[in-house]
Amino acid sequence: MASLGTMLYLVARSLPRVGEEVSDKKNFLDRLSSSEIPEKIDTAFNGFLLKYLRRLKVVLLKVDNFITEKLKKISSDGNLKHFGKLTSKPKIDLKDISSDSVPELTDKNSSSNNKE
Repeated sequence: MASLGTMLYLVARSLPRVGEEVSDKKNFLDRLSSSEIPEKIDTAFNGFLLKYLRRLKVVLLKVDNFITEKLKKISSDGNLKHFGKLTSKPKIDLKDISSDSVPELTDKNSSSNNKE
């Protein structure tokens, strides 16, 4: 611990003597970052991206419409094309089904119990 303390003391004493040297020469990256070129590149890229995404959206909507039309042709109004023949699914009409026409389970159970 004493040697570590001695080293820190010597380093702390020598720090004020070390000064930064300011150089007037700037490298390429410093000049590039301080210029307006990155902003212009960003603006151009955003414009290109905006146009590309809008066109992609239009293409995707056209593909969606095409697929929707094909699906409508395959099954329209419950009719299905099956190997070139048009077959229709039976439709369920809920108005025909009434509670009177369906026998209740309690009546059957009570009548079967009475017979025994």
